[in-house]
Amino acid sequence: MEISVELDTTNRPDEWKIEQGMAGHKLPILDQTGSDTINLYPPPPPKIIKDEEAIRSVGKREKLFTRERVGWKGYVEWENYPEKKAKAHKILTAQTFPACPDFMFGPIPGTNPVLPGDDFKAWHTALGGELTTVPDDSWRTVLREKHADMLHLLQFPYNGEPPKRLVTSKVITPNPLHFVRNHGGIPIIDKDKWDLSLDGLVQHPKSYSLSDLMDESRFPRMEKTVTIQCSGTRRIEQIALYGGQGDEVPQAPWAEGAIGTARYVGISLKKLIKDCGGLIKPAKHLELYGAETYVKDLEVGNYVVSVPWSKVKANEVILAWEMNGEPLPKIHGYPLRVVVLGYIGARSVKWLYRIKAIAEPSHAPVQAREYLYFNQQVGKFNQRPTDGIQIQEMPVSSAIMSPWTKQAVMHMGKIKCKGWAYSGGGRWPERVELSADGGFTWYDVPPEKLSKKGRWTWRTWEYDLPCDVEGWIEVVCRCWDNSLNTQPLNVRAAWNWGLHVTSSAHRIKIYSINKSREITKKRLDKYEQLGIPLAPLTRYETVPGQTPEEYEQYWRDHEPRDVDD
Repeated sequence: MEISVELDTTNRPDEWKIEQGMAGHKLPILDQTGSDTINLYPPPPPKIIKDEEAIRSVGKREKLFTRERVGWKGYVEWENYPEKKAKAHKILTAQTFPACPDFMFGPIPGTNPVLPGDDFKAWHTALGGELTTVPDDSWRTVLREKHADMLHLLQFPYNGEPPKRLVTSKVITPNPLHFVRNHGGIPIIDKDKWDLSLDGLVQHPKSYSLSDLMDESRFPRMEKTVTIQCSGTRRIEQIALYGGQGDEVPQAPWAEGAIGTARYVGISLKKLIKDCGGLIKPAKHLELYGAETYVKDLEVGNYVVSVPWSKVKANEVILAWEMNGEPLPKIHGYPLRVVVLGYIGARSVKWLYRIKAIAEPSHAPVQAREYLYFNQQVGKFNQRPTDGIQIQEMPVSSAIMSPWTKQAVMHMGKIKCKGWAYSGGGRWPERVELSADGGFTWYDVPPEKLSKKGRWTWRTWEYDLPCDVEGWIEVVCRCWDNSLNTQPLNVRAAWNWGLHVTSSAHRIKIYSINKSREITKKRLDKYEQLGIPLAPLTRYETVPGQTPEEYEQYWRDHEPRDVDD
């Protein structure tokens, strides 16, 4: 096959990086299905095309996608209007948009926000009307409500986690530090103009104001401490091993902070269904509607998922209006959100406005085509949604928050470690274990070094891990829950095309500087005496490990390396 000039690698300055897999997004796919190998190169950036006539034929966007309700900014109702969805789809397919950056094979930007979400912003702008200002409005909400040190992994739709030093700084996560995984913009809703409808397969469909729900004479209050975990937690470990699915919402490179614990106040969804006279056959699932606009395969809709009636019947689904003693922050679903105990965070719908009783799990894209756990043999070119397991309960997991991977740690025979452990489905961490030798020898964290156990919450922990090694070590953390479930020991065992649920034992590589050893102590004292900084670890310094006299004395006292015949 002839290689065009622009794709020829001759004299390409980054050729070495490409050959060594450090710029995998530039590698051609090798087609070996025939007698000759053919290089299928990545195409150049797409030309931006816009079919103005097709877009105009749809109608005026400010009228098509106008404000739905007084007091609701940034909300468009899609689910009741298939013709509106069809018009939005025509607008989005009548033009092309800039491609998403590839950060799985390509470099992750050293910026905060890490990824801007330009494609999702462009879709909202293209649709216009009520969605025109949603990206900017959402970002202003982020800056107003979130801690200044938050790590903004994706600017829009907003995805963010706290820095490691703050993830487990408190057993109850402060609201400004609680992670956020949004799928669309943040609607701004006046609680006095808000209502919740409950319809579908119920005896008596009803609508409720927030005051109705908060009336304790009708609905007893629930107050629960709940850990919510995103199925993308620790995704960066899977990405670092092998690339995986990238979709309309870029798979944010989550680290260990996509988990948080808060005290929620609200009512049980079961009580609301009872107030509507109960379910009627064949209802077995409750479909939950969030007010944000979500785009999947250039099809638009509201955020819709479902939970089974069995979960609701067990009083394990809360409709919450309070978080850590305050009204829900706007970014966390004000005025009302769902909190599904022990389930994947994606089921805990924010900005809830509708609940519909249905017979089967929702066929909406978030439920049916996303958050699926695939077998390792399922990938980009052979996956079908029905091949995936819908993720509901979170498996047992844990993570080390300190120290950080590739960090050097100076110690006196014990390394101070801290982190978290969690298990979904009403199970709890019963034991946390650490290893300083890659998982060969394990030490359990004493119970007094673990936070209080609970059915729906994590346990934070601290431990001084024994270590006699000088040099690189691999520290590993794993958890056993009360059902004796534990974590697979390597990332490969957890890898899947969707890059969900990195539940393997958490591994970090650190450089142990063991000052309890005399030789090490002596060398460190020399550095201090000469005023030479210790960091970075890999920088070469002209500080001999022995004086010339010590070197000569050694060979006077010992035999040479070779031997006489």
